[in-house]
Amino acid sequence: MLFTRRDFLRATAATAILTGAGTVSLGRTAYGQSRMMTQDDLLRFEPKGQVTLLHVTDMHAQLKPVFFREPSVNLGVGQVAGKPPHVVGPEFLKMFDIARGTPECYALTYVDFVDLARQYGKLGGVDRLATLIKAIRAERPENTLFLDGGDTWQGSYTSYHTKGEDMVKVMNALTTDAMTAHWEFTYGQDRVQELIDQMDFPFLAGNVIDATWEEAVFDSTKMFERGGVKIAVIGQAFPYTPIANPGYMIPDWSFGIRPELVQEHIDNARANGAEVVVLLSHNGFDVDRKLAGMVDGLDVLLTGHTHDALPRAIDVDGTLLIASGSHGKFLSRLDLDVKNGKVADYTYRLIPVFSDVITPDPDMAKLVDEVRAPFAAEIDRVVGTTDSLLYRRGNFNGTFDDLICQALLEERDAEIALSPGFRWGTTLLPGQEITVDDIHSMTSITYPEAYRSQMTGETLKAILEDVADNIFNPDPFYQQGGDMVRVGGMGYTIDVDKPMGSRISNMTMLKTGEPVDPSKEYTVAGWASVNEGTEGPPIWDVVTNYVEKHKTVELAPNDSIQVRS
Repeated sequence: MLFTRRDFLRATAATAILTGAGTVSLGRTAYGQSRMMTQDDLLRFEPKGQVTLLHVTDMHAQLKPVFFREPSVNLGVGQVAGKPPHVVGPEFLKMFDIARGTPECYALTYVDFVDLARQYGKLGGVDRLATLIKAIRAERPENTLFLDGGDTWQGSYTSYHTKGEDMVKVMNALTTDAMTAHWEFTYGQDRVQELIDQMDFPFLAGNVIDATWEEAVFDSTKMFERGGVKIAVIGQAFPYTPIANPGYMIPDWSFGIRPELVQEHIDNARANGAEVVVLLSHNGFDVDRKLAGMVDGLDVLLTGHTHDALPRAIDVDGTLLIASGSHGKFLSRLDLDVKNGKVADYTYRLIPVFSDVITPDPDMAKLVDEVRAPFAAEIDRVVGTTDSLLYRRGNFNGTFDDLICQALLEERDAEIALSPGFRWGTTLLPGQEITVDDIHSMTSITYPEAYRSQMTGETLKAILEDVADNIFNPDPFYQQGGDMVRVGGMGYTIDVDKPMGSRISNMTMLKTGEPVDPSKEYTVAGWASVNEGTEGPPIWDVVTNYVEKHKTVELAPNDSIQVRS
């Protein structure tokens, strides 16, 4: 009789108990080292109060369970240096009292990732998520709200080819109560409105304004009643959408953080009887941490965009800041006890969606199969194999991005390659086959053209400096999220604590060892340009052709970037 991964998970101790106020978790201390981990263990939660908030964010259209490696580098600057979420690996384990080798270590860090991934298997899958949500709703039918933080409609082969409709069907089936957005806008204004018309729940984005009339484009707030408590959910879309993504796709809409407007929405909600006010945000963690300290009357801030997963709620001046990870790996549950119109107490749990111990919901599994069926032959087509761990997440480089850069250099006959520092994209273990679906999980956007152009060394430095300031500006309101642009064919040094224009130095051509000449032109290939009219083959074809030619991917360690902090 084979000992399956499911058997292993059930026979393995769960994670170390988290001792933070109001937080619960799986734990060796709770169950003992021989305790079997089951679906019931993942759902174990002592209900509190009248309100249960469930939150997912940054799913990036991942319908099936995935591997997703958390970052080994996530630097914070200024006042947030060394604070969550800018703590990784062993330091993260120590901060949150998590034992090495446990399921929680695997779900929340990169430590021993390959070995633990082979033991514990994939996470996520909307059919498993449906099982958890239905179970919690059955327990708390009059108390539960399920909220989606956005970046839901983009990131897969099927979402690209259905223009987001696959995810609208799925989120309708999950009986979502409200959502906000970011990558959703890259389908363009008309398509966004078409998909909103198909939704069974509100699309909230109170910080999006008509650029001509200065009027609200979308609803800002939805009032709910749960457990006899009036709850206001305010939506906050990604404030830098027209900068980080092509502005020409949404020419009539203006975005921004707009703290004064957030305060206005909070005040209006309170005036209309809200006892609990929730901001469903896609600002990014550090932006939301600053925003929470600027507004009054906000009880809960469900953050998104930066893909951070934290097993405790962070209290910012009385606002509970919740970070629920990405790619369907986690479901957050926050129970609130409300007394005299105020949150008096809470209990929180970040539930890892271990696919091998959760029974798939049959109705959702059927819907996923139906969504994928028209594309199954191409989705499942194997184009090669990897001998290396392929991942994206991390401030400076990910191995899948290294693969994309190598493909750009070779397929586009370039000296230097640039690949955007997107945080979305799943992970492949050494020995796994590479499918078309896998490549699309890293590349599937609506502006995929792989350009080839001439750039001077001076221009290249300006690009690196600009992106670095978007990430490492000490004022979170000047950060746009994402990670550093990935570079192929060239190395450099970065000092993250220096001011704008002074962070990048020692730019060097890797092939020759020569310094990059500011006045010399270099042939550069890249993709995901925000400029209208960019020409070139879609990046997924570039990568697919490269992998098919090489058959097996094996990447040397990338030490071309020297980091000072």
